[in-house]
Amino acid sequence: MLTLDGIISDRGSKYAVSGAPCRSGEEAKALIAMLCKSKKFAKATHNSWGLICDEGPIKNDDGESGAGMIILRMLEREGLRDHLVVVTRWYGGKHLGGDRFRHVQACVGVYFEAVREG
Repeated sequence: MLTLDGIISDRGSKYAVSGAPCRSGEEAKALIAMLCKSKKFAKATHNSWGLICDEGPIKNDDGESGAGMIILRMLEREGLRDHLVVVTRWYGGKHLGGDRFRHVQACVGVYFEAVREG
């Protein structure tokens, strides 16, 4: 699993993005469990994710309402199927309002660039 940490820091909240090839919801859950074996990611406030596979679009906001849908939309636009993308947030104590959605988008964009570059 490719993990890019320290992507964004805003008002105490910190963001990372991870991803890997993935073909099903069950495989996605196993990959998330693997990610959370790292104490740092297990302690994250949110591990929101999206995946488009043969089962259809699958998402999990993990308490960050709307984040999974943003990830799905970006996967769709990118034409990236069978690939799990996870945006992790460690809450910093201050509400970010709509900025949190921009941060999710920015993290996914950084991940796409890293995948393109190989």
